[in-house]
Amino acid sequence: MATDTKDRAEDRRGGVLFFSTRHDLERRVTTHLFVICPNHSGSAFVRTALATSRRTWNLPREGQNVFGYRGPRHKNDARLTGSARIWAARKRWRDIFQDPAAYDWLRNRKAWYFSAYARDPRATVFVEKTPSHLLVVGDLARSFCNARFLFVVRNPYAMCEGICRRLRFLGRSPSFPRPALEGERLETVVARHAVACLEFQRRNIETFGAYGRFFTYETLCSQPECVAHEIRTLVPALDDLNLRQKLNVKGRYDEMLTDMNARQIARLDAGQIAAMNRVFRRHRAILDHFGYELMDADR
Repeated sequence: MATDTKDRAEDRRGGVLFFSTRHDLERRVTTHLFVICPNHSGSAFVRTALATSRRTWNLPREGQNVFGYRGPRHKNDARLTGSARIWAARKRWRDIFQDPAAYDWLRNRKAWYFSAYARDPRATVFVEKTPSHLLVVGDLARSFCNARFLFVVRNPYAMCEGICRRLRFLGRSPSFPRPALEGERLETVVARHAVACLEFQRRNIETFGAYGRFFTYETLCSQPECVAHEIRTLVPALDDLNLRQKLNVKGRYDEMLTDMNARQIARLDAGQIAAMNRVFRRHRAILDHFGYELMDADR
């Protein structure tokens, strides 16, 4: 297939990337694959791995951060101030994200297609990942043809540690809005966010499981070939998908997929675990549902 050099460039590994501006994605894309995963739960690795396939069209950033996206974002909605990375922690925030009128999916699809790139312009699978889309899977299923989903969860203690550490780091910047804690400990609010994400993910799997595959972060790390097989079964076009490779994730590290749970949980002190447990004990059933156990604060 003849291609104009203006529609392509080399990536950091020397491979060729093709940009969508000279390719009709409305005609080419036959499957929309959404990575439905809470933040700090492994979705960045999954998205990066999918982008190495020659069968996928991908975005340079999360779908919510693509120019032209129409939907709730904490950066452009005063009602969501303080919700960054904890958007599921409070019902008023969840209601905003779940409001169908807040989205323009036709415009979003056009914006995403315009910004997409591929390793082969004949790719037919479009990939998108935005953590808060965990709350609107039904909208995605109704708005995109042949929508398929990868449902992912992670040990909530490790997830919470990552969020707390990141929020504390970002909090050093005067331009970053402080989390809306409303008199509660950060760990308490983050734990509530984690529980809400697990609850919504359970409902997503129950309702749309026939159109997706579910796996945990832990299984992704320990059995990447099995997870890759499940994804290829869901989307047969992804016949070259490889999850066991060294990848640059978030521009901060370039390594093989490694289970970071033990390392992250070890950073938690007894007070932090106790604060999380006050939330987790009230929602023990959802932890049990996904096979996660309550930790002893004294360990």
